[in-house]
Amino acid sequence: MRIPLAGPDITEAEIAGVVAVMRSGRLSLGPRLEGFEAAFSQYVGAPFAAAVSSGTAGLHVVVRALGLGDGDEVIVPSFTFVAAANAIRYERATPVFVDIDPRTLNLDPLCVEAAITPRTRAILVVHTFGVSADLEKLAAIAAKHNLILIEDACEAIGAEWRGKKVGTSGAAGVFGFYPNKQITTAEGGMVVTSDRKLAARVRSLRNHGRSNGDEWFEHAEIGYNYRLSELHAAMGIEQLNRIEPILARRAEIAHGYNARLATNAEILLPLWDFPDGKISWFVYVIRLADHFSRQQRDAVVDAMAKSEIGCGRYFAPIHLQSPYYRDGFRLFVTENVADRTIALPFFNALSEREIDEVCRALQECIATEAKHTAGVRMAAL
Repeated sequence: MRIPLAGPDITEAEIAGVVAVMRSGRLSLGPRLEGFEAAFSQYVGAPFAAAVSSGTAGLHVVVRALGLGDGDEVIVPSFTFVAAANAIRYERATPVFVDIDPRTLNLDPLCVEAAITPRTRAILVVHTFGVSADLEKLAAIAAKHNLILIEDACEAIGAEWRGKKVGTSGAAGVFGFYPNKQITTAEGGMVVTSDRKLAARVRSLRNHGRSNGDEWFEHAEIGYNYRLSELHAAMGIEQLNRIEPILARRAEIAHGYNARLATNAEILLPLWDFPDGKISWFVYVIRLADHFSRQQRDAVVDAMAKSEIGCGRYFAPIHLQSPYYRDGFRLFVTENVADRTIALPFFNALSEREIDEVCRALQECIATEAKHTAGVRMAAL
């Protein structure tokens, strides 16, 4: 794509950090990993942090470390990336999909409470697109029903709920550093928690089930190779050093989109005014007006691609996907939102000229599709 959907922000500092690791001869389980964990712990305000190979790996080891498994139900949104549900299924627990709030696109607390059964053990809350879910209400529901609260903050580093960083209100929080995220380690993730024992278990599980003090070939339990290398950790340290200007730049780009698209009645802009918290802009996702269908949305995305402008369909509802999740039930807000969302190009190096071009092309494509559909309706009459 001439204007891609996303792109990492890599500077000479990250390159120098990685080169220094390569010259050090210590490529795994070394000082950069410890340094990244310590810096991340301080940044989010959690006592313990354990780096892992991906956000998905982080979700998996948290689900396992918390003892969720056969017969257990975990409430989770369907409007999210499939990793959240897969991590539950890895341990043979059952994801229970509930609907979302149409404003924040996060779990609707009323739907969460209605979905609780005697088998419910946990709520896995996702902070969608960098907007915090209502942690106060969800934590109260979890406490009332003696449930575990897990935060999937993979899209939300730096986001806040009433002055507190997301990821620090539940039993554990999980962050992801894929190249399209606010900061990246190429591949990588982080688990944060205030529970020392849980942190130790996560560190054991990520490293083949070894515990502190074990010999290299001694294993306390079945574990995984979910380690984060020193190369990735070195990138993470440098990226985290720049996180505030990175988040500020992304907010500037979001504001630029808002200013250009605000007067178009066919477009619903993403949540901007958020008095309960601070948004960490992961993506910029607009919605088409209610009278547009999914097919029309797809036509707009395809037309943008012909102009070499990358757009995304965020998210395909999990409950409508593979046979592992398709159960025939409906989530009306989720489905309505998912049918009309379009993620626009969003990355730190996006220029004002490119934002202009994206907005101009988007509005032209939407207008063309609207006229085409109107013509079809008139011909049918």
